[in-house]
Amino acid sequence: MLREQKFNFFEWLNQHLLACPFKSQFGIDCPGCGFQRSAVSLIEGNFIESFKLYPATIPLVLLLVFTFIHLKVDFKFGAQLIKIVFIGIAVIILINYIYKIYNHQLIN
Repeated sequence: MLREQKFNFFEWLNQHLLACPFKSQFGIDCPGCGFQRSAVSLIEGNFIESFKLYPATIPLVLLLVFTFIHLKVDFKFGAQLIKIVFIGIAVIILINYIYKIYNHQLIN
């Protein structure tokens, strides 16, 4: 019974994702399109599917967790590490967007 409720929750969640204003206006994906579906897949435990939908989701979640821990513990090089990882995530997002452009995957 619990498993059936979990499935229904994820099904409901997938049907109530927010629409992308950029895609609504211009008809093409923005650099953040796919994040919500990726996050839902990650919550469901589908790590590979999450990565395929939006490669930056897992690093973003790890960065958020580290940031919250850093705010409590105050690591010596924590702020520097957060900046470096943030730049790395921005590069991942940019590479993913260029890949989508190159493979004509922007228009769905």
